[in-house]
Amino acid sequence: MGSAKPSGWQHQIYQALRRHDVTQFAYVPDAGHAELIDLSLADDEVQSIALTTEEEGVALAAGAHLGGARAVLMMQSSGVGNCVNFLSLVKGGKFPLLTLISMRGEYGEGNPWQMAMGQAVRPVLEAMGVICLAVDDPGDVAATVEAAATMAFKAGNGVAVLLTQKLIGAKPF
Repeated sequence: MGSAKPSGWQHQIYQALRRHDVTQFAYVPDAGHAELIDLSLADDEVQSIALTTEEEGVALAAGAHLGGARAVLMMQSSGVGNCVNFLSLVKGGKFPLLTLISMRGEYGEGNPWQMAMGQAVRPVLEAMGVICLAVDDPGDVAATVEAAATMAFKAGNGVAVLLTQKLIGAKPF
């Protein structure tokens, strides 16, 4: 990343991930992760992998671990439903999984189609053994991502950082 000191909570997330040697950034395109995706695309030291569906990211993270690398899966909350079966790979295979989830279907949501999965994210992930850490305040982002990366990569857990709509902003429609 250039010599400029980036600011903002998205940059803090990126810097925390790089401090934890994350070199694979898997994502399904999402406005909530646009800055993180752009940062990974601009960084010659990492690989950015666009996915066709979110569950591919779970397998990618397992493969990264087996190959001695670290990955993060970035997705919107609606994609969690696509991952449920693959999360058994994390639990059964004891692979670390770090995922950043831009939340929909909560605080200020105006799209009724986002409500059901948005409300189900935490219970679904927890039922599959994934630890959930929610972030509402930009001041808590860096510490939460640091904690999540430690819990995933050092303790071998599945950990999801839920970037809430209080943090990212609710879409007005």
